[in-house]
Amino acid sequence: MTLTELQYIVVVAQERHFGRAAERAFVTQPALSLAIKKLEDELGTMIFERRRSRIELTPLGEQIVHQAQRVLEEAEHIKLIAAQGKDQLNGLLRFGVIATVGPYILPDLIPILYKRAPAMPFEIEESLTANLTAMLKNGKLDVIMVALPFEELGIHTQALYDEPFKAVVPVGHRWEHKKQIDARELDGEKVLLLHAGHCFRQQVLSACPELSRSDTEGLQGNSLETIRQMVASGLGVTVLPCSALTKKYANKRLIAIDLAKPVPGRRIGLAWRRGFTRPQVIDVIRDAIHGLKMPGLSMVPGEHRSG
Repeated sequence: MTLTELQYIVVVAQERHFGRAAERAFVTQPALSLAIKKLEDELGTMIFERRRSRIELTPLGEQIVHQAQRVLEEAEHIKLIAAQGKDQLNGLLRFGVIATVGPYILPDLIPILYKRAPAMPFEIEESLTANLTAMLKNGKLDVIMVALPFEELGIHTQALYDEPFKAVVPVGHRWEHKKQIDARELDGEKVLLLHAGHCFRQQVLSACPELSRSDTEGLQGNSLETIRQMVASGLGVTVLPCSALTKKYANKRLIAIDLAKPVPGRRIGLAWRRGFTRPQVIDVIRDAIHGLKMPGLSMVPGEHRSG
């Protein structure tokens, strides 16, 4: 068993295709297939089920690939230890961000990070939490920014900030002159929410249980910006995180209203694999976010990490 063979099975598990995996591994497909067959013979078990259109992991293969990923990460850690003094902020960082955070945080965050770590280019992935989680676990992403709690085996997390939610109504709405409303009052309104699958939708429903409804009822959107424009058109009201309501996103046709205590909100944090070998990256991202000074955000102090 070699590290190269372990790399091969991890890449095949990610691509679910021998041809694409061979291209990623810079090896011919026959050589890759032969190496994996040799490893399976050595272990005495099938790692992959070869199907005509797709490769699937066997139940035992899933465990083997998961352990192989950990072994490869530990091998990288050995290199890091051996190269003491090496700059952890040098090299590509694959960074994932949930879609309800990315548009509002990244435009201010990335320039700060480029100044603090100029030799660390970013590859950004913006998606749903479920997609980011899968990419983090299989090594396609290094660090992700998600809503907490985020409890996954082998994953560390660190809280960054808390942000409250606000109600948003169109100009002319009966609440337009209110300074504050109770979240329970939303129950009588046509509230526009994101489609099922977005964690922010569930956060709003959890904070405002009176809004619970089927996933197919009423108008829904794929992004907060779509929802914002629908509300501006008079199609209903909504709830948005305060990071989406700063001056740069001001709309003369919309009015943001504070929600009464206990104010609904969410906690955003970072998540990374336990074997991630660049801990200084986490510190730099955290410090950069804490330096944003974005109105409404309450930064979580300290360096507590869980996972």
